[in-house]
Amino acid sequence: MSEEMENRLKTLRADLQRRVSAIDADLGAALDPDSEDRVTQLENDQVLMEMRKEAREQIISIDAALERLNHGSFGRCVRCLDPIDPGRLKAIPYTPYCVTCARLAG
Repeated sequence: MSEEMENRLKTLRADLQRRVSAIDADLGAALDPDSEDRVTQLENDQVLMEMRKEAREQIISIDAALERLNHGSFGRCVRCLDPIDPGRLKAIPYTPYCVTCARLAG
């Protein structure tokens, strides 16, 4: 399972990195001089910046999951050390918490 999970995490990380690069390219585009279009573009840029922030946070979480995988602690909650339900890992492979601790963490 660890090799399969490592591949899954690395694929997910690469997809997120491509998304961040595409967002960076969109954000680097010149603003439209038309004031109505410019307002819309600025609003879109705010959405893109939030999407980029979320993708970067997921990349950090994936990197941490890969570290846990390399150290043999992957699949155990970092808070209580109980095993994380396989269904939860399937849904969120980079999660550091079991369901109980995730609820406590907020």
